[in-house]
Amino acid sequence: MIRDAFHDTDFTVPTVNIQPEGDVTLVNLPTFFEVQFPESGFGPDEVDRPDPARLLGHRIEVRPRLKSVTYHLGERTIGPTQDLGGPYPDGSVVQTYTQPGTHQVRVDIVYTGQFRVGGSGWIDIPGEVDLQGTPVALTVREAKSRLYTN
Repeated sequence: MIRDAFHDTDFTVPTVNIQPEGDVTLVNLPTFFEVQFPESGFGPDEVDRPDPARLLGHRIEVRPRLKSVTYHLGERTIGPTQDLGGPYPDGSVVQTYTQPGTHQVRVDIVYTGQFRVGGSGWIDIPGEVDLQGTPVALTVREAKSRLYTN
């Protein structure tokens, strides 16, 4: 029943934040990626309290734990990793695109889980939950410079 309660948790599905902002980047410009967890649903280490009626009247707490994320960046895949990336200039998940075009980028997540009863210590729940993130269309453009005389 606890495993079912864990799998029925309303997990938050992460989104990917891209810098430069606006989902547009340039050829040969480092592009930074960062996992973001929306407010809706339960993300890593947020505690869910399933309906006791489903658990023979027992009040338990369930919390998802981050096992890994995988970045799908169009030209390459990074992960699985626990690296949540970050913004410019210190973000650790960076891709430099070499050709103009449009790429569907997303971040997928794998959760494990833990539960506890009555404030006891956390106990691992067997299994894991794999969720696919929502794709974002990233446009890679090429900038051309020109010299003009007056």
